[in-house]
Order: sequence, then C-alpha cells, then structure tokens
Amino acid sequence: MALTLVSELKSWLQWKPTDGQLKDLTFPGGIEPYYGKNLTDRIPTAVMPPPQRVVLPLSMHTGAPAKPLVAIGNAVKKGQKIGEAGGYVSVPVHASISGKVTAIGPYPHPSGKTVTSIIIESDGKDEWVGPLIEHENDLDLSPDAVRKIVLEAGISGMGGAQFPTHVKLNPPKDKRLDTLILNGVECEPYLTADHRLMLEHPHEMLKGLKLLIKILGVERVYSGIEDNKPDAIQSLTEALEKDPIEEVDGRPVRVQIASVKTKYPEGGEKQLIQAILKKEVPSGGLPMDIGVVMQNVATTVAIYEAVRFGRPLIERIVTVTGHGIKRPQNVMARLGTRARDLIEFCGGFTGAPGKIVFGGPMMGMAQYTLDAPIVKGTGGILVLPKEEISFDAIQPCIKCAACVVACPAGLAPHMLSITAELVNFEEAKRYHPFDCIECGCCDYVCPSKRPIVHLIRYTKMELAARKKKEDQKK
Repeated sequence: MALTLVSELKSWLQWKPTDGQLKDLTFPGGIEPYYGKNLTDRIPTAVMPPPQRVVLPLSMHTGAPAKPLVAIGNAVKKGQKIGEAGGYVSVPVHASISGKVTAIGPYPHPSGKTVTSIIIESDGKDEWVGPLIEHENDLDLSPDAVRKIVLEAGISGMGGAQFPTHVKLNPPKDKRLDTLILNGVECEPYLTADHRLMLEHPHEMLKGLKLLIKILGVERVYSGIEDNKPDAIQSLTEALEKDPIEEVDGRPVRVQIASVKTKYPEGGEKQLIQAILKKEVPSGGLPMDIGVVMQNVATTVAIYEAVRFGRPLIERIVTVTGHGIKRPQNVMARLGTRARDLIEFCGGFTGAPGKIVFGGPMMGMAQYTLDAPIVKGTGGILVLPKEEISFDAIQPCIKCAACVVACPAGLAPHMLSITAELVNFEEAKRYHPFDCIECGCCDYVCPSKRPIVHLIRYTKMELAARKKKEDQKK
C-alpha cells in the first residue's frame, strides 16, 4: 500500500498542464464510494409550486444571524427583505412567498439546532415586492456596486459552506488574486443539483462568471467538473463556443474547462485547487493567500440573477433522492420549504425511512424532524431505507493507517481520534485538527467502524472553547 501511495504521489507531482481542455486532474488521497447519482442526473428539474407555509431561519449563512425586520401579523410579499444583515459577515433574509407572518421564534434547523425563524403562511398570490431593479448593461456596473447588490440579495455560498458571498468578493488589498475556479464538481454522492444546473442554465452561469471576473480582476478561470458528468462538460463547452470569454472590462482572460477525476472529495475547496493548480493552501490559510478564489456554479447563477434582474436569493435546486423516495428528482424549491413538503412533492416514502439526511451521505446532517426547512446551502435531501442502515459495533483503533492514506488533507485521523478519546487536547494540537475538512473519508475506510469525524469535531469544539476562555481572561 505504501509503495502504491508513493507511486501515485510521484505521478501527481510530475503532472504538467497542457493547452486546451485539462483532463484527468486529481489530488492525493480520497475514496471512491457508491455515488447513486443515476437516480436523478437524467431527469429535468421540476418546479415545485409555492408551499402553503415557509420557515425562514435568520441563520441561513455563516456568520452573525440576520435581525428580523417584520412582526407577527405583518403582510409580506415575495422578495421582501424580512431580516437585515447582523454584521459584515452576514446577509439579509427575504420572504420566499407572499403572505402573512404568523410566528417568529425558535424552530428546527438543518444543523440540528433550533434557530430563530420567521414563519410565513401563503396568501396564494405569490406576488413580488415592488418593481425589481434590473440592470440590462450589468457589466457597466462598478465592482463595488455589484458587491452591494450581491449583499442586498442575501447571497451566500450555495455549495454547502454558506459563507457570505459579498465578503468573498472583497479580498483584502494585500491579497492579489489571479485565478478563479468555478466549482461544478459536486462530488458528494447522490447529489446532482449542480449537474442539472450546468445542463439547464449554462449561459446564465457564464454571464455570472463575467461579473465575477470583472469584480475580482483575475487573469485565469478554470471550470472544474468531474469526469462522471461528460454532458455537463459538453454543455459548458458549447456555451463557451457560442459566447467565448476572451476579455472582460478590457482585460484579457483565459477560461478553461478542467475535467477532474471522479473521486471524493474532489470538490473540496483545497482539494480542487490541488487538483487543478498543483498548489497547496497553507495550514490555517485561505485560497486567497495563494491568489485563488473559488465560487460554486449555483452561487454564480444567483449572482447573475441578482445583478441583471434584481432577484434576491429565495429559491434553489434541491436533489430529493435515495431509495427511500418514490420519485427521486431535482426540484426548484423556495427557501424555507419544509422537508415534509418536498418529500410529499416527490411522491413520499417507499416505506419506513431509516435515515433522512440534509445534504449527502458523507457530509450531510441527519434530521430528527421533517419540519426542518431547506436553506441557502441545502443541496439535497437524502432518504435511506432501513435496510441500507447498519449499526456496526465500534472497535479500538488497530493503527492500520487506512485513514491516513485516504485523508485528502494529509492528516493522521487515527491519532486525532485517539487523543480525543483520551481527552488529551494539548496532544491533539500536534496533529492539526483544524485542517480537517470533515469529509468523512476516514470513517468510510475504517475497518474498526470508529466515528473519527465525530471525535475530531469534539476536539475542535473543545479547543475553540478553551481558546475563548483564555481570550476572555486577557
């Protein structure tokens, strides 16, 4: 196994980019799980009618929660701002249907917590708020004007991280960016929302890409797509042939499609940068530290729709899938739609569900209630039947190093799990727990069925709590 790993590493280091389309790119480590994407990847996206009720958490993004702007009993319209950004690292929340605010308070959230949310009952009219401000010549806007629109539209990363997009598009002045990576990899098993988006809206994606190039002033763009999506690669290739991007705002730019190998977690930010650029983001650092910024394809389309048509982020494509769903499919659904309503729209359960997950099986969050709503980063709802759920007994670590080989971050997950069990968090620091991306590769390959990711999360939480106490003493 060690010799194989060394051979793969040498091959990876010797790789050189060529002109034209880039192919067979990848990163060290990772796994090849069952993907299950065939359940939904060939089915056109269905549009779900507005639900009777939506639950809109004031925390649908990383950072400070939004502050409510409405009260119980208020009438609201679709697209109306109902929550103001709670700080710089925050975004507003908008009504996704027209109707009446019936409650404001704690409500189940996809994270497993209860979060202050605004509940709206539909009036059946689905009316937009006021006239939307359109910009036919969107590329004539200044970068600052575009950033402001992105902020006011409530856009945060739709690939899962949910980081406020306007912050990501406003790097510090000492960070010179030269490369943008458009992330269409979607490596999480079962999920195909981004795949369908690239097939159905490639031209909108390219128009959003032009706005990103203008804002960031980058010279190179790579569109990363896994090679298990040849139709998406073809779709984007044809769109670029019809509308080539060779310069933006008078500056030359080169756009290339990067076909990456189908491997999990190829779509991780740092892993995709390694695969395409052969650069490593420093420990504790960000992609912008090496001149790179990354945006998800769905986020890119949302930026275009906000700038061109004035539409705030109130809906997204969600993959409702798994062998526990009668009609697996991708659905364009309003934010705040509860899981129970999406599942009903897809025909309901095939039988008693064994587990319901928001997201995919590797990094998703299992739900304890069907009342949890979809939020800006919800890419899918996965329903696994009981027969697909196993409860293997956890065994001691046998130090086989399978997790070390699989870890895409180059860590020693087994040591992080052992130090957590021993409650030796000072020792855990030696193994860089905060570099863990919590992808689950270590859990997947562990023959002892150890909950390694859970133990690493425990370590992170404990170390963060201790640091907070130390800072408060200073």
